[in-house]
Amino acid sequence: MRHTLRETWSGIKRNLAMTIAVIVTMGVSLSLFGAGLLTSMEVDLVKGRWYDKIEISVFLCTETTQGGMCEPGQGTTEAQRQTIQETLEANPEVQEVFYESKEEAFEEFQRVFKDSPILGSRSADQMQDSFRIKLENPENYEGVVSEARGLQGVQNVQDLHRVLDPMFNWLGALQWATIGMSVLLLVAAALQIANTIRMAAFTRRREIGIMRLVGASNLYILLPFLLESLIAGLIGVVLAGGMLSAGYYLVIESNAKTSIQALPWIDWSHVITAMLAVAAVGIALAIVPTLLATRKYLRI
Repeated sequence: MRHTLRETWSGIKRNLAMTIAVIVTMGVSLSLFGAGLLTSMEVDLVKGRWYDKIEISVFLCTETTQGGMCEPGQGTTEAQRQTIQETLEANPEVQEVFYESKEEAFEEFQRVFKDSPILGSRSADQMQDSFRIKLENPENYEGVVSEARGLQGVQNVQDLHRVLDPMFNWLGALQWATIGMSVLLLVAAALQIANTIRMAAFTRRREIGIMRLVGASNLYILLPFLLESLIAGLIGVVLAGGMLSAGYYLVIESNAKTSIQALPWIDWSHVITAMLAVAAVGIALAIVPTLLATRKYLRI
């Protein structure tokens, strides 16, 4: 064991500049990888919270409204309203359908804008009857919206997906861009590790050959190289964990959670999960290139 540790320390000192480069590259790439995982967790958290609360609003025609499936100067008849409700309730994607009359819509308008100067700008007669639709799966909304827009007596159909989907698309693009950059850096780190270990094995090729001749096992020969790459990898993992923790505390814990309280935010349990994933990737990244780089010398 003493020989193994001595050889490991000798290899680190001999390739100190390359080892530092490996540590820095791994630290940065693993940090980006962890940030991508945290972004993915946040997107899933927000999507789960908001999508569960999304309701589709189907607004009916009045004598003054235009567009949609309205007839000029005519509101939705009672027969049309009944047909709309029955059609929506029969859709397998619909969980519940709530009817809101003009009077109820006006009461909600007064409650929401009670302290606003626009409170007196509308009357109950200017409001629209509507149906509120709660879906079985909020992500499967397109079929319900398309069906509702084609019903006679429907003036407009509104849903928050038009607002939320572009935001989630941008967050998803950011997530994949972060993970993509981290993968490129992880590949660079793997190549650096393989090159460092290959150089170390080349400089010690005579010693390895002698050890093979006297019957040393592959594990005994390989162990110093594995320890050398593992030390660099573990330091990179620790750096990445520190950067993830600091980034979470400074960006999320100290700022985002206090300034935007309406959103659900990831917590320390998500950070720990991301750090465990980073540690697993970091260890694999240290071991696999080392095994591949030393195969040639173990056959001497």
